[in-house]
Amino acid sequence: MSHGFELAPAKGPAVPDNPVLAKVSRLLDRLNSLLLLLSMWALVITALVLTYSVVSRYFFKLPTDWQDEAAVFMLVGVTFFCTGYVQSMRGHIGIEALSSLLPPKVNAVRLFMVDLISCLFCAFFSWKSWTLWHEAWVDGQTTSSTFAPPLWIPYGMMALGMTILTLQILIQVLAHLTNKPRDQRSAP
Repeated sequence: MSHGFELAPAKGPAVPDNPVLAKVSRLLDRLNSLLLLLSMWALVITALVLTYSVVSRYFFKLPTDWQDEAAVFMLVGVTFFCTGYVQSMRGHIGIEALSSLLPPKVNAVRLFMVDLISCLFCAFFSWKSWTLWHEAWVDGQTTSSTFAPPLWIPYGMMALGMTILTLQILIQVLAHLTNKPRDQRSAP
């Protein structure tokens, strides 16, 4: 049973053999790296906002009504903006019980089917997220608090993050279909 300790560290996302897919993959990698950097800063800002809230309430008896929603909105962005990056590194949690029992070719088919089903699920999730964003934008929906920030903000971050994840998985599915087998890559 594997716990991942024996695996080599990720060297970065695999580049597809197809030149068009490789170019799209590189663009997506740049976008994912930028969103990862923004997400890191958002986590720091979230920690500062929550710390400010606690200090202002405890020491100065000044309640704030905006910090919880601001923190939640930033955490929504962090969560969904990092999914494409994590997928590019194949870092999402997976169950390895079958991989060690199956022959390599059968395991490759299993991995392809998991990616294909994941892509379809994420595409559906993206579509529904964009419809939520559109409704919130058109209807001017806000939260029910006194701060009342617009709901299109977290819905937009969720929709964009899921769309990027869907594209990342789609690139991996298409790469699986178009890449040459490993033994043919070194041949002239």
